[in-house]
Amino acid sequence: MNSRATSAEISVVLVDDHALFREGLREILESAGGISVAGEAGDSATAVRVVAETRPDVVLLDVEIPGDEVTETVGRIRELSPHSGIIILSMYDGPHLLTRLLSAGIRGYLLKSVHRHELISAVRSVHEEPSRLVLAVSRSSLARVEAPSAGVLSEKELEVLQLAAQALSNNQIARRLGLAEATVKRHMRNIFVKLNAASRIDAVNKALAASLIPPQSRGGED
Repeated sequence: MNSRATSAEISVVLVDDHALFREGLREILESAGGISVAGEAGDSATAVRVVAETRPDVVLLDVEIPGDEVTETVGRIRELSPHSGIIILSMYDGPHLLTRLLSAGIRGYLLKSVHRHELISAVRSVHEEPSRLVLAVSRSSLARVEAPSAGVLSEKELEVLQLAAQALSNNQIARRLGLAEATVKRHMRNIFVKLNAASRIDAVNKALAASLIPPQSRGGED
Protein backbone atom coordinates (compact mmCIF):
# COMPACT_ATOMS: atom_id res chain seq x y z
CA MET A 1 0.00 0.00 0.00
CA ASN A 2 1.42 3.35 -0.99
CA SER A 3 1.83 6.30 1.32
CA ARG A 4 -1.12 8.66 1.66
CA ALA A 5 -1.60 11.18 -1.11
CA THR A 6 -0.55 14.76 -0.61
CA SER A 7 -3.27 17.37 -0.17
CA ALA A 8 -2.86 18.41 -3.83
CA GLU A 9 -3.42 14.88 -5.12
CA ILE A 10 -6.64 12.95 -5.65
CA SER A 11 -6.49 9.86 -3.45
CA VAL A 12 -8.01 6.68 -4.87
CA VAL A 13 -8.74 3.21 -3.50
CA LEU A 14 -8.80 0.36 -6.03
CA VAL A 15 -11.17 -2.54 -5.43
CA ASP A 16 -10.96 -5.54 -7.77
CA ASP A 17 -10.25 -9.21 -7.10
CA HIS A 18 -7.69 -9.42 -9.91
CA ALA A 19 -4.29 -8.17 -8.73
CA LEU A 20 -3.04 -7.74 -12.30
CA PHE A 21 -6.00 -5.52 -13.17
CA ARG A 22 -5.40 -3.40 -10.04
CA GLU A 23 -1.76 -3.06 -11.04
CA GLY A 24 -2.80 -1.80 -14.46
CA LEU A 25 -5.20 0.72 -12.92
CA ARG A 26 -2.51 1.95 -10.56
CA GLU A 27 -0.06 2.52 -13.42
CA ILE A 28 -2.65 4.38 -15.49
CA LEU A 29 -3.76 6.66 -12.65
CA GLU A 30 -0.37 7.46 -11.17
CA SER A 31 1.18 8.12 -14.59
CA ALA A 32 -1.49 10.79 -15.17
CA GLY A 33 -0.13 13.03 -12.43
CA GLY A 34 -2.08 14.48 -9.53
CA ILE A 35 -3.60 11.11 -8.60
CA SER A 36 -2.32 8.74 -5.92
CA VAL A 37 -3.48 5.23 -5.02
CA ALA A 38 -4.06 5.21 -1.26
CA GLY A 39 -5.00 1.54 -0.96
CA GLU A 40 -6.21 -1.62 -2.65
CA ALA A 41 -8.65 -4.43 -1.87
CA GLY A 42 -9.78 -7.66 -3.48
CA ASP A 43 -13.07 -8.28 -1.66
CA SER A 44 -15.90 -6.31 -0.09
CA ALA A 45 -14.87 -6.66 3.56
CA THR A 46 -11.31 -5.51 2.86
CA ALA A 47 -12.63 -2.69 0.68
CA VAL A 48 -14.77 -1.35 3.51
CA ARG A 49 -11.85 -1.57 5.95
CA VAL A 50 -9.36 0.12 3.60
CA VAL A 51 -11.79 2.92 2.77
CA ALA A 52 -12.45 3.49 6.49
CA GLU A 53 -8.69 3.73 7.10
CA THR A 54 -7.74 5.94 4.15
CA ARG A 55 -10.91 8.03 3.49
CA PRO A 56 -10.05 8.43 -0.20
CA ASP A 57 -11.45 11.02 -2.57
CA VAL A 58 -12.52 8.34 -5.05
CA VAL A 59 -13.18 4.59 -4.87
CA LEU A 60 -12.93 2.52 -8.05
CA LEU A 61 -15.12 -0.50 -7.25
CA ASP A 62 -15.48 -3.62 -9.37
CA VAL A 63 -19.11 -4.71 -9.52
CA GLU A 64 -18.36 -8.42 -9.03
CA ILE A 65 -15.90 -8.53 -6.13
CA PRO A 66 -16.20 -11.45 -3.69
CA GLY A 67 -18.22 -10.87 -0.53
CA ASP A 68 -21.30 -8.74 -0.02
CA GLU A 69 -23.60 -7.71 -2.85
CA VAL A 70 -22.24 -4.58 -4.52
CA THR A 71 -25.07 -2.26 -3.40
CA GLU A 72 -24.43 -3.31 0.21
CA THR A 73 -20.73 -2.53 -0.20
CA VAL A 74 -21.59 0.86 -1.70
CA GLY A 75 -23.84 1.59 1.27
CA ARG A 76 -21.17 0.68 3.82
CA ILE A 77 -18.54 2.79 2.05
CA ARG A 78 -20.87 5.78 1.96
CA GLU A 79 -21.60 5.41 5.68
CA LEU A 80 -17.92 5.27 6.63
CA SER A 81 -16.57 7.83 4.15
CA PRO A 82 -19.43 10.02 2.86
CA HIS A 83 -17.18 12.33 0.85
CA SER A 84 -15.66 9.46 -1.20
CA GLY A 85 -17.02 9.37 -4.75
CA ILE A 86 -17.69 5.79 -5.82
CA ILE A 87 -17.13 4.82 -9.45
CA ILE A 88 -18.25 1.35 -10.48
CA LEU A 89 -16.16 -0.64 -12.96
CA SER A 90 -18.05 -3.39 -14.79
CA MET A 91 -18.10 -5.69 -17.78
CA TYR A 92 -21.91 -5.59 -17.61
CA ASP A 93 -23.98 -2.95 -19.37
CA GLY A 94 -27.47 -3.40 -17.94
CA PRO A 95 -30.06 -0.77 -16.94
CA HIS A 96 -31.46 -2.71 -13.97
CA LEU A 97 -28.12 -2.92 -12.15
CA LEU A 98 -27.22 0.65 -13.09
CA THR A 99 -30.52 1.89 -11.67
CA ARG A 100 -29.96 0.08 -8.37
CA LEU A 101 -26.43 1.44 -8.05
CA LEU A 102 -27.48 5.00 -8.83
CA SER A 103 -30.12 4.65 -6.12
CA ALA A 104 -27.41 3.43 -3.72
CA GLY A 105 -25.42 6.62 -4.34
CA ILE A 106 -22.63 5.89 -6.80
CA ARG A 107 -21.09 8.82 -8.68
CA GLY A 108 -19.99 6.96 -11.78
CA TYR A 109 -20.37 3.76 -13.79
CA LEU A 110 -17.71 2.80 -16.32
CA LEU A 111 -17.45 -0.24 -18.52
CA LYS A 112 -14.04 -1.88 -18.33
CA SER A 113 -13.72 -1.31 -22.07
CA VAL A 114 -13.23 2.47 -21.59
CA HIS A 115 -9.98 4.08 -22.71
CA ARG A 116 -7.42 5.22 -20.15
CA HIS A 117 -8.16 8.91 -20.76
CA GLU A 118 -11.86 8.27 -19.99
CA LEU A 119 -10.93 6.63 -16.69
CA ILE A 120 -8.64 9.48 -15.68
CA SER A 121 -11.23 12.06 -16.70
CA ALA A 122 -13.92 10.27 -14.67
CA VAL A 123 -11.78 10.22 -11.52
CA ARG A 124 -10.99 13.91 -11.84
CA SER A 125 -14.59 14.87 -12.66
CA VAL A 126 -16.06 13.00 -9.70
CA HIS A 127 -13.53 14.63 -7.37
CA GLU A 128 -13.77 18.15 -8.75
CA GLU A 129 -17.53 18.32 -9.43
CA PRO A 130 -19.47 16.84 -6.48
CA SER A 131 -22.84 17.10 -8.23
CA ARG A 132 -21.75 15.38 -11.44
CA LEU A 133 -22.48 11.80 -12.50
CA VAL A 134 -20.08 10.09 -14.89
CA LEU A 135 -21.66 7.30 -16.93
CA ALA A 136 -19.92 5.39 -19.73
CA VAL A 137 -22.63 2.94 -20.79
CA SER A 138 -24.56 2.18 -23.95
CA ARG A 139 -27.16 4.64 -25.20
CA SER A 140 -29.92 2.04 -24.82
CA SER A 141 -29.09 1.37 -21.15
CA LEU A 142 -29.01 5.05 -20.35
CA ALA A 143 -32.37 5.59 -22.05
CA ARG A 144 -33.95 2.79 -19.99
CA VAL A 145 -32.52 4.26 -16.79
CA GLU A 146 -33.86 7.72 -17.60
CA ALA A 147 -37.30 6.24 -18.31
CA PRO A 148 -37.53 3.20 -16.02
CA SER A 149 -39.94 0.48 -16.99
CA ALA A 150 -42.59 -0.63 -14.52
CA GLY A 151 -42.03 -4.20 -15.65
CA VAL A 152 -38.64 -4.45 -13.90
CA LEU A 153 -40.15 -4.76 -10.41
CA SER A 154 -39.13 -7.99 -8.73
CA GLU A 155 -41.64 -10.39 -7.19
CA LYS A 156 -40.71 -9.23 -3.69
CA GLU A 157 -40.99 -5.56 -4.67
CA LEU A 158 -44.46 -6.24 -6.03
CA GLU A 159 -45.43 -7.88 -2.72
CA VAL A 160 -44.13 -4.89 -0.78
CA LEU A 161 -45.91 -2.42 -3.04
CA GLN A 162 -49.17 -4.37 -2.84
CA LEU A 163 -49.10 -4.08 0.96
CA ALA A 164 -48.10 -0.42 0.74
CA ALA A 165 -51.23 0.09 -1.36
CA GLN A 166 -53.21 -1.06 1.69
CA ALA A 167 -51.61 1.78 3.68
CA LEU A 168 -49.47 -0.58 5.77
CA SER A 169 -46.36 0.96 7.35
CA ASN A 170 -42.86 -0.37 6.63
CA ASN A 171 -42.91 -2.09 10.02
CA GLN A 172 -46.25 -3.76 9.29
CA ILE A 173 -45.07 -4.86 5.84
CA ALA A 174 -41.90 -6.28 7.36
CA ARG A 175 -43.90 -8.34 9.87
CA ARG A 176 -46.32 -9.54 7.22
CA LEU A 177 -43.53 -10.73 4.90
CA GLY A 178 -41.08 -11.87 7.57
CA LEU A 179 -38.47 -9.31 6.58
CA ALA A 180 -36.35 -6.77 8.43
CA GLU A 181 -37.76 -3.25 8.29
CA ALA A 182 -34.52 -2.04 6.71
CA THR A 183 -35.05 -4.56 3.90
CA VAL A 184 -38.55 -3.20 3.27
CA LYS A 185 -37.14 0.33 3.14
CA ARG A 186 -34.56 -0.80 0.58
CA HIS A 187 -37.28 -2.41 -1.53
CA MET A 188 -39.28 0.83 -1.38
CA ARG A 189 -36.26 2.88 -2.50
CA ASN A 190 -35.76 0.52 -5.44
CA ILE A 191 -39.46 0.78 -6.31
CA PHE A 192 -39.27 4.59 -6.31
CA VAL A 193 -36.31 4.51 -8.70
CA LYS A 194 -37.78 1.91 -11.05
CA LEU A 195 -41.17 3.63 -11.28
CA ASN A 196 -39.71 7.14 -11.23
CA ALA A 197 -41.99 7.83 -8.28
CA ALA A 198 -41.75 10.72 -5.84
CA SER A 199 -43.65 9.09 -2.96
CA ARG A 200 -45.40 5.90 -1.81
CA ILE A 201 -48.73 7.20 -3.11
CA ASP A 202 -47.15 8.07 -6.45
CA ALA A 203 -45.57 4.59 -6.69
CA VAL A 204 -48.87 2.88 -5.85
CA ASN A 205 -50.78 5.00 -8.38
CA LYS A 206 -48.26 4.25 -11.14
CA ALA A 207 -48.32 0.54 -10.33
CA LEU A 208 -52.13 0.52 -10.39
CA ALA A 209 -52.18 2.40 -13.69
CA ALA A 210 -49.78 -0.15 -15.19
CA SER A 211 -51.85 -3.05 -13.75
CA LEU A 212 -48.83 -4.29 -11.81
CA ILE A 213 -50.90 -4.73 -8.67
CA PRO A 214 -54.64 -5.32 -8.26
CA PRO A 215 -56.86 -2.50 -6.99
CA GLN A 216 -56.77 -2.37 -3.19
CA SER A 217 -58.98 -0.72 -0.64
CA ARG A 218 -56.89 1.54 1.55
CA GLY A 219 -56.86 1.03 5.28
CA GLY A 220 -54.63 0.26 8.20
CA GLU A 221 -53.93 -3.06 9.84
CA ASP A 222 -52.62 -4.51 13.10
